[in-house]
Amino acid sequence: MRFTFLGTSAGSPTVDRNVTAMALALDESRDWYLVDCGEGTQQRLLKSRYTLSGLAGIFITHVHGDHIFGLPGLITSASMQGRKEPLMICAPEGVESFVRHSLKCAAVSNMPFELNFIRSDQPDFHFQDQRFEVTAHELSHRVPSFAYRFQEQPVIQSMDQEKLASMGVPRGPLWGELQNGNSVALSDGRIVHAQDVRLPPLSGRVAIIGGDNDQPDLLIEAMKGVDVLVHEATFTDPVLEKVGPQYMHSTARMVGEAAEQGGVNYVILTHISGRYRKNSSEFASSVEALRREAQSVFRGQVELAEDFGCWALDRERNLSRIE
Repeated sequence: MRFTFLGTSAGSPTVDRNVTAMALALDESRDWYLVDCGEGTQQRLLKSRYTLSGLAGIFITHVHGDHIFGLPGLITSASMQGRKEPLMICAPEGVESFVRHSLKCAAVSNMPFELNFIRSDQPDFHFQDQRFEVTAHELSHRVPSFAYRFQEQPVIQSMDQEKLASMGVPRGPLWGELQNGNSVALSDGRIVHAQDVRLPPLSGRVAIIGGDNDQPDLLIEAMKGVDVLVHEATFTDPVLEKVGPQYMHSTARMVGEAAEQGGVNYVILTHISGRYRKNSSEFASSVEALRREAQSVFRGQVELAEDFGCWALDRERNLSRIE
């Protein structure tokens, strides 16, 4: 599972960070999913491995501009590039109206593909395809905001060769038939079924990608069985004390405490206030202050998202940054 950050700033862009967007894919796959789409996302994509033709779906966490203003441009560019496949957009109320009115006002017509909107703020929301099963979890923000829990579909494994040998199934065409899911008859009349000689399926990897939220503990129940939590950490505790709670964002400590209770192994902090800099001379205004605050209450691994930064969660559930 691969997480590629296209924008990691809170509210407005900075010199180093664009506003929120993230690409999610399964390992080396060129098919991918977009979570949030701030202004300028399509330009960020030009420096990534992903294309609009490979975009399998979009998930929007909430209607604030730094999470949706890039949608009309991205959709229009996909049209200009000749996309034919329908595009699925899972989003709460307001996003479809914004997109359709924007395209209408810009005289965008005769698009070669359909836009299929699915309301993710409905109680029965559930998305599933051949790669992921996705559920939405309500958060706490100034507008309805949601986190998406991406559960990879179980991975079907190959045949148990030791069991095949013990059953006397000869190598060759019979193994091929079993690998393809078919039953086979042996020379002595025994019938061997594929499901009886296949290794147990591997459980899928799981990630939660959250929108803006000032109560990370709302996700504790959803975190059961989750490997990676991607969550906003707009402030540190000292800054929140100064600016007050009216913006309804999390601190790094809040995220760390919730992740510790939820039992996840990895946290990636994103949606970082522009007051924090990578190379700040003062520790309190450095991005490292966010990481250390979360790490002080979380025993797992804490990562700081960066624009164009990419992290991979392998089959053994190890998270590492890749170039």
